[in-house]
Amino acid sequence: MDSRALAWHRGGVSELNATAAALLGLLHEGPKTGGQLVAAAGERFGAFFSVTRSQVYRELPALAEAGLLKLGKQGPRSSQQYLITANGKKVFKAWLTTEPGPDHLRSPLILRLVHASSLTAKQRQQLVDSAKGVYGAEQETHKLAVKAAEDPYAKAVAEFALAHAKAVLKLLDSIPTS
Repeated sequence: MDSRALAWHRGGVSELNATAAALLGLLHEGPKTGGQLVAAAGERFGAFFSVTRSQVYRELPALAEAGLLKLGKQGPRSSQQYLITANGKKVFKAWLTTEPGPDHLRSPLILRLVHASSLTAKQRQQLVDSAKGVYGAEQETHKLAVKAAEDPYAKAVAEFALAHAKAVLKLLDSIPTS
């Protein structure tokens, strides 16, 4: 057993990263393939936590090797189902109860805006207009999610996502493009 698996086995969660925890959380809902996990992560976390296909496929074997997941049914086109184990549930629950630490915004848009003075006025305008289109659509999507949410936690997260989209749109309105 490697040191990461040993730390998880003993109930330690310091080695469990947020992506691994996100996957364990999604697998609480039932078995899923890697592709299903990517889709579910985008649907469930897309507004505030990105999970890439490569991250999912890098984490799954490590979680299985650590005994937090087990292999399920083999699906079409060699897709592999994963199921969370009892130890995986225990480690995930322990991770949920640890101090999350500070959040770090990682936004390619904000990074571009920080350096927008290096762009021409036309390029800045294109960047802002494009981002307004994206965040305007997100705002509408999140409004619908707030209305549709029955679970109070899902509703609170949808309201956060809506507030975030509104905040980005407000930021974009303040960017000088000329």
